[in-house]
Amino acid sequence: MPTTTTRPRLELDPAVVRRVRSLARTAGRPVVRLAQRHTTVSVERATLRLAGLSGADHERVPWVNHLVDAVRDQVGLEHGVTTPVWDALRRAEAEDLLTLAQKAASGSVSFRLPEGTELTRARRAARTAVAGGVRTIDRQRTARERLVRRLGDPPQRPWIYLIVATGDIDEDIPQAQAAAREGADVIAVIRSTGQSLLDYVPEGATHEGYAGTYATQENFRLMRAALDETSREVGRYVRLTNYASGLCMPEIATLAGLERLDMMLNDSMYGILFRDINPIRTFVDQRFSRQIHARAGIIINTGEDNYLTTADAVDAAHTVTVSQLLNEYFAKEAGLEDWQLGLGHAFEINPDLPESFRLELAHALLARTLFPNAPLKWMPPTKHMTGDVFRGYLLDGFFNLVGAMTGQGILLVGMMTEAVVTPFLSDRDLALQNVRYVLNAAGGLTEDFHPPRDGFIQTRAREVLGESVGLLERIVDDGLLPAIGDGTFGLMKRPADRGKGLDGVVEKATGAGGYDNPAVTLLQSGEAR
Repeated sequence: MPTTTTRPRLELDPAVVRRVRSLARTAGRPVVRLAQRHTTVSVERATLRLAGLSGADHERVPWVNHLVDAVRDQVGLEHGVTTPVWDALRRAEAEDLLTLAQKAASGSVSFRLPEGTELTRARRAARTAVAGGVRTIDRQRTARERLVRRLGDPPQRPWIYLIVATGDIDEDIPQAQAAAREGADVIAVIRSTGQSLLDYVPEGATHEGYAGTYATQENFRLMRAALDETSREVGRYVRLTNYASGLCMPEIATLAGLERLDMMLNDSMYGILFRDINPIRTFVDQRFSRQIHARAGIIINTGEDNYLTTADAVDAAHTVTVSQLLNEYFAKEAGLEDWQLGLGHAFEINPDLPESFRLELAHALLARTLFPNAPLKWMPPTKHMTGDVFRGYLLDGFFNLVGAMTGQGILLVGMMTEAVVTPFLSDRDLALQNVRYVLNAAGGLTEDFHPPRDGFIQTRAREVLGESVGLLERIVDDGLLPAIGDGTFGLMKRPADRGKGLDGVVEKATGAGGYDNPAVTLLQSGEAR
C-alpha cells in the first residue's frame, strides 16, 4: 500500500513562525552582503573548471590551482581570475586554456589587467568559455529529469539513504549497486578523512582513501554511470550524494553539477564549527556552491545533526532550529527552492532520559511543520550507541519509527554496529531490513498521528520554537559572526579572524573595471550564454 502524503498536525502560532523567519533573514543579510563583497581562490578555480580546465601536473597539483596562484601573484584576484586569463589568451600567450595553465606553472606567462576595449573583449571571451560549462550543468539537469520521468521516483517517503565508503572507487561501485538492489534510494559516498582540509581537488579515479573515498570528477562520473545502470535494472532512479564542504566547496559543487550528482552535503556552518575553516571563507564559498546547486537541480543536505554530537540534544534543540532557519535563508537567497532543502536533524537524545522518544517526536515534528515542503534529512543515533548491538538495533528501529510518524523526506540508515566497527555488509543488510519493516508496517502513521493541542509533544515543540526566537533576537543584536565566535552552535568557538583558509579570501575591486566573474553573472541571471 502506498504511503500516505498526509502530514501530522502541529499547531504553531503563525505570528511566531513569521517572527522567527523574519529574524533569520535579518541575522543572515549582513553575512550575504559580506559574501557578495568577497571572492576566494576556490570560487575562482571553480570558474576555470566551468570553462573546461581540468587535470594536474606530475606532482598531482591541479592546473586550476597553478593558474589561479599565478594570476594572484602577478595582478591579484580582486578583479577575478577570468579577466587576466582571457586577456592573456587573446594576446596569444598560449593557444588554449590548458597550455596557458602549464606555462603559468613554469612562470612563462605575463598577466595584466586590461583596459578599455581590451577589457571588454577579454570579459566577453571569458563569458563565452564559462557559459559552456553552465550549459553542461543545464543538460545534466535535463538528463536527470528525463530519467526520473522514465524510471520513476522511489514509491515511498522517506527515501532510504545509505552510506558507502571503502576508499576504493572500484570497491564502492559494486557495494553501491548491491545496496540499491536491497532498497537504498540514495547512495552517499563519504569522502576520505581530511579531504575537506585540502585546498585542491584530487584528479582521476582513486583507490586509496581513509574511512572514505576521495571526491574527484572521475569518481563522480564512474559512480553515476554505475547507478544509472542499476536504476534501469531496479526500475527507479537511484540518487547519488557526495560532500560539497571544506576548502574546495565551490569546486566540488561544480564537479557535481557537471557529472549529475543529485544531492550534496552543503551546510552553511559545518566547516566552520567542525573543521575550523574560517567563517568568511566558508560563507563566500557556500553562497557560490549553492548557486551552482540551484542551477543543477541538486538537493542540499545540511549538517545540524552534528551539533547534537557535541551539545546536549535537549538543551541545544533550539540551536538546531535556528541553524535550519539560517540555512533556509542562505539557500533561498542563492536561488534554491523548497524541494532542494534537505535540512538536517537527528535522533540524538539520551535514551535513558525519561520521555526521550516523545521529545524526539516533538523536535522532528517541529522541523516538519516549519518546513512543510522541504525534504528533511533525518539522521540516526550515533552519540549514544554504546556497542550493545541489540540495544542499537532497537534504537534504530525507534529512529525509523519517528521518521515514518513525522513524515521525514530522507532517512539515513542507522547501523547497530555504530561505535564498534566499520559496518560489515551483513550489518547493512540487517539495517535495511529494519527500515523496510518499519516503513511497510507504519509508513501511514502520519495520517493518524495528531498529538493533542496541549499535550507533551505540542507543548515541547512550542517551547523550542520560543527559545529559537530568543536566540535569533540575540544574534540579530550581536551579529551572526560573533555568535559563531562565542560558541553558540555546537559549543564550538570560531572567531571570524581565525581558521583555515582565511588567506584565500580576497575583497573584490569596485568601480569601473572592477570585479568580474561570468559564472556568478550567469548563475544569478539564469542566462546560458
